[in-house]
Amino acid sequence: MTHPDPEVLLHLNMNMPYGKYQGRRLIDLPEPYLVWMAREGFPAGKLGSALALAHEIKVNGLESVVLPLLNGTQG
Repeated sequence: MTHPDPEVLLHLNMNMPYGKYQGRRLIDLPEPYLVWMAREGFPAGKLGSALALAHEIKVNGLESVVLPLLNGTQG
């Protein structure tokens, strides 16, 4: 069994490098945009993995769990 790398959460702080939401943190992208990207296909590499994770977090309503970790605060 493989264990997930907790550092992958830090990739959610990456800025979107292109498009309508260029410059916005991946975790802050709107859910409908992430759903559209999931349907169309995420890009390869670290960006695609981080976008897929952001999508899973959003559609499962886990932002309230993850955002304090990314923002360095306690909920």
